[in-house]
Amino acid sequence: MIKVGVLGARGRMGTAVCQAVGAASDLELAVTVDQGDDRQALALCDAVVDFTAPGEVLGNLEWCIGQGLNMVVGTSGFSPERLETVAGWLDKAPDVRVMIAANFSVGAVLMMRFAAQAAGFFESAEIIELHHANKVDAPSGTAARTADLISAARAAAGLGEVPDATTTAAEGARGALQEGVHVHSVRLPGLVAHQEVLLGGHGETLTIRHDSLDRASFMPGVLLAVRKLASLPPGLTFGLENLLGLR
Repeated sequence: MIKVGVLGARGRMGTAVCQAVGAASDLELAVTVDQGDDRQALALCDAVVDFTAPGEVLGNLEWCIGQGLNMVVGTSGFSPERLETVAGWLDKAPDVRVMIAANFSVGAVLMMRFAAQAAGFFESAEIIELHHANKVDAPSGTAARTADLISAARAAAGLGEVPDATTTAAEGARGALQEGVHVHSVRLPGLVAHQEVLLGGHGETLTIRHDSLDRASFMPGVLLAVRKLASLPPGLTFGLENLLGLR
């Protein structure tokens, strides 16, 4: 039985994680922690899951790594600089394992993989990500990760900048630039998490879309990460694809 602690337990994702862990026969929901609660009880856990906020997650990671606790992290906002910071902490804790993923939905991971595979064959690529109105960061971590993958695939294929003749535009009309890829963020009540990758070439377009209609879509990936965490190599593992046999 794996004893699991959840940080951000009263949030939308944290609540779903608590329910999923509680329903699993091989996992025990041992500790739940939210803002203002004492983290010390987490020291009894085999694995800690963090779904908090970009402004809180680094503090949680530093504390948990210092306590020797293995972690699964689904909180957004992990730039290369932040990942480097976490890796530095892990260098001082050689027996700790941390899994961070931009998205724990298997469908979303496959969407990112398909987009990267296609990106080298098309002249242009743009991303539209759509989320609920309470999401605090834009673009989403999934969109940023997708843009990074697309950019790397385009570079490997020898493609230059995407064609764009825009000379006059309202501020933000062309979205944000992430590694040379335009990313457009939509925030609306009624949405959960959705993303389209639009690829354009000569006389054709390709659209790759993923929709999470319920937060339950993320739970199989979260539980898989919790179960596999102890078997990962010590240090930082980034991306659920590492547990899905995708290379």
